[in-house]
Order: sequence, then structure tokens, then C-alpha cells
Amino acid sequence: MMMRMLGPAVALGLMVAATPAFAQGQCSREELQAAVDAYVEAQSSGDPLKIPLSQWTDYREQMELASMSTGILSKPQKIDFHRSFLDTANCTTFTEAVITDPEHPYVLGTLLEVRGGRVRGIETLVTDRDDWLFHAANTLKYASAEKWDEIPPEERDSRETIIAAANAYLDLFDDPSVDVPWGSPCARLEGGLYTGKGAAEQATPENTCNVGVPSGIKLVDRRYIVDEPKGAVTVLLRFGENGLPDAHSFRVEKGRIRYVHTITVCSEFNCGFPLPEQLKSQ
Repeated sequence: MMMRMLGPAVALGLMVAATPAFAQGQCSREELQAAVDAYVEAQSSGDPLKIPLSQWTDYREQMELASMSTGILSKPQKIDFHRSFLDTANCTTFTEAVITDPEHPYVLGTLLEVRGGRVRGIETLVTDRDDWLFHAANTLKYASAEKWDEIPPEERDSRETIIAAANAYLDLFDDPSVDVPWGSPCARLEGGLYTGKGAAEQATPENTCNVGVPSGIKLVDRRYIVDEPKGAVTVLLRFGENGLPDAHSFRVEKGRIRYVHTITVCSEFNCGFPLPEQLKSQ
């Protein structure tokens, strides 16, 4: 937790054990976008004080309390690509940021909790070479080519429909009988591994998300950041028996899943699985 009035040197080291609560009420997209822009500038410069922090701001990395003065936010990063979702109902945002610096590449997933134009909670998943199917260059290549544009108002799904589609996918890990609303085409980006092939926009058997998931795995403690205009939801959760910090992001079009992105923080290299050959170049 950070207390702005104490000054940068002292304030950046303060933490509190309280779990951050989601803000309740409405925020404008302009207000949330301003917070995201400030976060991107702060991460790019390594200066957390570029964010309009509230008097008390919780800061977490890997779903654990951390300090802004020593965490990833204090380390300048050249962000090669970022995409954000804005949840005006819960006053939260989620930003996926890709850093391909050969000295230390990262893929970050950051939640901001905003109230009254100020950020009262920051939570970042920090993934690098040790984490699930990590390959920042591939993530940049595939994520930047996808279209997550705003959907015309008359074609948008409801918040409930978007969340239901995401939950169906996540429930499949523990219940193979779940009927998942797969889209066609559909592409999954698991770390740096992509299921889309050839002309990824074509509805062909190769461009499907229904390529199997592990079984008997519970995905729990789900929190939702929903951006209805983009048909998007990010679900922050804990993955499996080890409770790995994880973010699954979905694009839903006409009730069906179009894209899935996964960011998973492993407790051991690649979560204990061999790294595919195509991901060993980084």
C-alpha cells in the first residue's frame, strides 16, 4: 500500500495486508483510458509517480503484496505493444504489455483499480523466460496482428454473455462435459504458442481454439474485467492445485469465443513441462 502524502522515498515502500476491493459504481471510458495512459508512461519510464495515485494504493505482483520502489514498475521498460480493456461498471482496467528487450523480455498483465480519476490498486502479473510457453517476440507478432476493435453497438454482447463464454472455457478444465461456445475462426495465444495458422481470419479446421485442455484442473478465485464495446473480458484467477497466478483474456463475438490469451506465472521453469522446440529461440 502506498500513502502519497508521505513522499516518494517513504511512500513507495509501504504495504498493507488488506486485499484490494474492486471499485463499485460507474467510470467513464475517458477516465479509465487516462489511467491506462499514465500507467504505460510510468512503466516506460520506471517512475510510478507518473500514475495519479490515490492517498492509499495497494500494489501487488504475482498476486502478492510488493513494493513499487523495487518491483517491475520501478524498472524502465520499452513497451513494444500493449492492449487494454476498460471496465466502466467496476472501474477497472487490464493491460497486456509486451517487452521484447533481448536483455530481459517480459509479458506483463496489469490491473488498475480506479476511483475518481485516481488509481487505488495496481496488480501486475510479470512473466519472463521461466513462465508458461513464454516467447515475447511471438506474443508481439500474434497479438499485434489480431483485431480487438470496438464492436458496433447493435452487435455487442451483454456483460453476462461475455462472462458466460469465458467461464465455459475455464470450467472445461475441470469438467469435460461443458459446452464451450467456440467461434469459427478462433485462435489461442498460450504464452508465445499460437493455434492460428495460415490466413488466421479464415474459418478453417486449422483455425480453431478447440484443441484440448488439461483435465481435472480447477481455475478458482476468478475476477472479471469486462469491456463490452470490445467484446472482451480478462479473468484473473489461480490456476490448478498450486494456485498459479494467471490471466485469461477473451474476445467474444456474437456469443462465441474469437480469441483467447493466456498469461501464467510458473513456480518452476515452464510449469514443469518441456518447452516446445519452436519457443527455444528466445
